[in-house]
Amino acid sequence: MAASSLTTGWMRDHVNNRLDFYFLGTRIGHINASGLTSALGLTSSSATSGIGYATGAGSTVTQASNRATGVTINAITGAITTVTTSLAAEASAVFVVTNSAVAIGDVVILSMRSGSVALNTQVEVTAVAAGSFSISVINNNVASGTAETGAIIINFAVIKAVSA
Repeated sequence: MAASSLTTGWMRDHVNNRLDFYFLGTRIGHINASGLTSALGLTSSSATSGIGYATGAGSTVTQASNRATGVTINAITGAITTVTTSLAAEASAVFVVTNSAVAIGDVVILSMRSGSVALNTQVEVTAVAAGSFSISVINNNVASGTAETGAIIINFAVIKAVSA
């Protein structure tokens, strides 16, 4: 839909079934059935609200059997609770998270909500693929140190990304 160089505001594009945003004649974004697309950045200036996911976007799952047992959680954000089996000092375990919301170019971020030796336990993403990502749980205690025996709750969020 053509817009004059003075057009600023909203215009309904009936041909493409979307609502376009214009600033001085340049389309800077639109909303359609797929979501919000912006040619500009998205920021929050709120001291208490940020950019994130709303209630209903997340899910939870609990690992079974051992620290290397994979889990399935098909949500863009959520929490994974590991099994309580022992992870020796200086040891690590990797498990696969099957997740249909993940694409190969996405960025998966993690934070550890809890764990029995949380000061020395680390979680990190070691691989991302279409439909899955891998998490490594590492017990950084020295060889004579404490085994990680508690359930670790790992928060995760997927940031949708592209290479082009």
